[in-house]
Amino acid sequence: MSQKLTAVKGMNDLLPPDSQSWVWFEGVVQRVMNRFAYSNIRTPIVEPTALFIRGLGEITDIVEKEMYSFEDRLNHEQLTLRPEATAGVVRAVIEHNLLYEGGKRLYYMGPMFRHERPQRGRYRQFHQIGAEALGFALPEVDAELILMAHTLWMELGLKNVKLELNSLGEPSERIQHRQALVAYFESHIDLLDEEAKRRLHTNPLRILDTKNPSMQNLVEAAPKLMDFLGEQSRSHLKEVCHILDANSVSYTLNPRLVRGMDYYNLTVFEFITDQLGSQGTICGGGRYDYLISQMGGKAAPAVGWAIGVERVIELLKDANLLPLQPSPDVFAIIPSSKSIEKVMLILQTLRSHGVSIQMHSPSMSGNPGSAKPIESDLGNRGSMKSQFKRADASGAHFALIFGEDELSLGCVTIKSLRDGAGSQRVELLSNVGEWASSLQSTV
Repeated sequence: MSQKLTAVKGMNDLLPPDSQSWVWFEGVVQRVMNRFAYSNIRTPIVEPTALFIRGLGEITDIVEKEMYSFEDRLNHEQLTLRPEATAGVVRAVIEHNLLYEGGKRLYYMGPMFRHERPQRGRYRQFHQIGAEALGFALPEVDAELILMAHTLWMELGLKNVKLELNSLGEPSERIQHRQALVAYFESHIDLLDEEAKRRLHTNPLRILDTKNPSMQNLVEAAPKLMDFLGEQSRSHLKEVCHILDANSVSYTLNPRLVRGMDYYNLTVFEFITDQLGSQGTICGGGRYDYLISQMGGKAAPAVGWAIGVERVIELLKDANLLPLQPSPDVFAIIPSSKSIEKVMLILQTLRSHGVSIQMHSPSMSGNPGSAKPIESDLGNRGSMKSQFKRADASGAHFALIFGEDELSLGCVTIKSLRDGAGSQRVELLSNVGEWASSLQSTV
């Protein structure tokens, strides 16, 4: 017997009814994006490996440890499953000259891939929804994106979400801060763990993001980037804060907040929660004014964020904010297969009027490996009792009974399944359009 095939570790199937929660969530996101006039962009899952090395920074955890990279066997090109989407969006913007007529507001949704240890809210194939505003330099657009994410939390009903802000300044300011950090950590070299020592001369800013408890006091006393910011960088952050204050969006300034990619400057931010254990960040982003030129395009400012979909869904589930799973309006009960062609024509007419219908059809049950083929007797569709049992289990509001007597008279019996009394009525099939809307749920 051949070995049972299973999904790759950390890459999960999304099955009904859970998948319906994702459909609903994506719909809410799309409505919010439309309100802010952001347009959808879809980029490939596979990109040249060089795109991420150049875009994210060679000395980052993602590039060093987490990317799924491989060589194309046909043309020997080095390729990578995208670990994040911003680099691909920027590549597309450059390749198709999207900024020729001015700035663009874009959003995306889809799977990303990182080779990490799977845990709650963190998987090897995970999903992100992101927004990118490209070609806009003023702090009002940073604030717009933060307000968009805040609006999404309000639409979803999430309350235990906190916003943290920081500024990473400009490159010249970070160089000064970097020199101070290196000097500081070198003077405390014995207190650094091996990961911090490795990063000391390549990316010392990332040491500030350490999760090592024994290094927290050392990190807390390290030189703060805020002390190295010039007037323009301070004014940029101040204007973002003023707009958030005017909109009653609360936040905390966190001078230790850094992001995992090297391309950020000025505003960076995270929306965090304490409801998901160690995976507390559900949305993060910031400004990346130099990435477009760094990747070969004409210099243009940009800012964006990304949401971890799995984490938000977990948060919604824990807070009982996910909607009830949708049920069909109607369950079609068909006693005999002799009339199946006529019945299906009627069902299609009802669907064209917006009615959702689940049709009874005999199916196998139990162990598929030992199930017998369905009998060839096309008239054997199961008893009316068993069909009504299925109708009730479907959650449908009505049962449409296509009995031979009804069909011979050009009628159908409509039985209510949810009013407690089981009331029923008979309608003519010749004027379906007049009564179809009465079958649609208003819930």
